[in-house]
Amino acid sequence: MVAGYDTERVVVTGIGVVSPVGIGKDEFWKNLVAGHSGIDFLRAFPNENLPSKLAAEIHDFDPREFVREKKFLKVMSRSIQLGVSAASLAMGDAGLSRGDVTPERLGVEFGCGRISTTPQEFVEAVENCSNAANDFQITRWGEDGMGQITPLLLLRQLPNMPACHVSIEFDAQGPNNTITSRDASALLALSEASHAIRRGTADCMIVGACSSNIDPVDITRLNISEGLSQRHDDPLRACRPFDFTRDGTVIGEGSGAFVIESYKHAVARGADIYAEVLSVGAGCDGRGYSNGASGTGLVRAIEQAISRAEIEPGDLGHINANGKSTQRDDLIEARALHRALGSAAETLPVTALKSYFGNSDAGTGALELAGSLLALREGVLPHTLNYETPDPRCRLNVVHDGPYRLSTRAAMSVNRTAMGQSAAAVIRAV
Repeated sequence: MVAGYDTERVVVTGIGVVSPVGIGKDEFWKNLVAGHSGIDFLRAFPNENLPSKLAAEIHDFDPREFVREKKFLKVMSRSIQLGVSAASLAMGDAGLSRGDVTPERLGVEFGCGRISTTPQEFVEAVENCSNAANDFQITRWGEDGMGQITPLLLLRQLPNMPACHVSIEFDAQGPNNTITSRDASALLALSEASHAIRRGTADCMIVGACSSNIDPVDITRLNISEGLSQRHDDPLRACRPFDFTRDGTVIGEGSGAFVIESYKHAVARGADIYAEVLSVGAGCDGRGYSNGASGTGLVRAIEQAISRAEIEPGDLGHINANGKSTQRDDLIEARALHRALGSAAETLPVTALKSYFGNSDAGTGALELAGSLLALREGVLPHTLNYETPDPRCRLNVVHDGPYRLSTRAAMSVNRTAMGQSAAAVIRAV
């Protein structure tokens, strides 16, 4: 054990957000408090033949405004562009520029989801395999098609590339790692980054997660595997976590990034501190239907986080729930909260921010954490949109009539994947 490991405090000093409800923390927060949803009809491409026609898209996003190394944009997919842009915003918010931290003491820990290819990337190759009648001839693929695909195509799809590009952008030569655990990625990245600081291998870490599910293949896949909302008559009310009438989640895109530092490092440079990272717990459901149905992995994650933070459940000011808005996932999460927190699960204020920006896989957990950090700073918790008919099977105190005034300076954010990988983080305003 490294000397001082258990006592080294880790704090958040920068927040960067690129989301369907705002680019930058100020716009993001303003729309959360105002109750403005980023969900609408899908506009990126024709949606007539898709199983769900709804999405939470980011409009008016230009990565050139945030990425210094613009020559790399050609090998960045949209997910990567979102991640690097959020990291740039976080570093700016922390008051840090390239070179302000000794390079080998600055690291990167980033979460990323599945990065899909786009049809446009293969158009030229496919055209070279078509005959005069415009029929695709598979036998010509090896000779005439593959040569039209750029050798750098794979760099746009590798999930470790956000962490790579962020490290290049800020010359971060310290610990560098990627977490690919879907919804839980952001909190697990926060855990690894905090450990790096507590071990003494870094003074400062850029942490976050990014993803975009705005892709026809992803929409079809997620509709089959997890269920997307069919509430096409009213997009703004489609995503309704923990509501009895919820019928599925809504795809989205986004990225949240944070600068975390050792408390000593932050104080020495006069940084503005948002909150302290008290603990992060993790778990997985494991084998068996009963474990999955009761959210065993999330129970373990919450219990670990509460124990390591050395607090009681009642000390929490709010819970930022995973709240995917599917019948199954929300019910499992509610069961896990009751098992882990006991009677406090029915009284602690709960918010579910996917009702604003949908489910973008890895990136959503980071956006939710950003929401909690800003809530602690402002003393106000954004409410859950579209919570109109309480589900008696969930029995949670879902904040829904409007923003809720916080009286306690600690919070817990939780995330869980459909396969049971779970994480819970406890943070406290300083």
